[in-house]
Amino acid sequence: MRRFRAACVLLTLVGVAFFALLTFEAVPSAGEGDDQVLARNVAAPLLQAPTPASQPALRHLGEGRASFYGPGFEGNRTANGEIFRMQRLTAAHRTLPFGSRVRVTNLRNGESVVVRINDRGPFVGNRVIDLSRGAAQEIGMIRSGTAPVRLELLTQESGA
Repeated sequence: MRRFRAACVLLTLVGVAFFALLTFEAVPSAGEGDDQVLARNVAAPLLQAPTPASQPALRHLGEGRASFYGPGFEGNRTANGEIFRMQRLTAAHRTLPFGSRVRVTNLRNGESVVVRINDRGPFVGNRVIDLSRGAAQEIGMIRSGTAPVRLELLTQESGA
């Protein structure tokens, strides 16, 4: 029994030593005395916060004029059945599926906001999107009422 315990301890120590060799590698220093060798812990990135497997990608939808809507519609139902709240970051688009996330960039000032499509519209002129008041405020178009914008659809890249 004593030999079995000693073998287990020995195997554990060998395993720890093997792991240590895998996680540390020798790299030359970048400064004076290039012959010196520093140990660099390559396991450190494993301790950092994980990054998502798939990053959001952008698909350019085009440019056009945006408007916003707010107080007169507060509390009404949107086309997808939600209650409209003008301070939320939502928008109306004629064809995008409900729930789509779109980055809207004001071409006058470069400010952008990500909105979720939950309504249909706009039904006026040549406008491409109707933003909630909260979204319009984020990109600085409250005073003007409309603004030239670029639309980009946020999509998930297909990852392994």
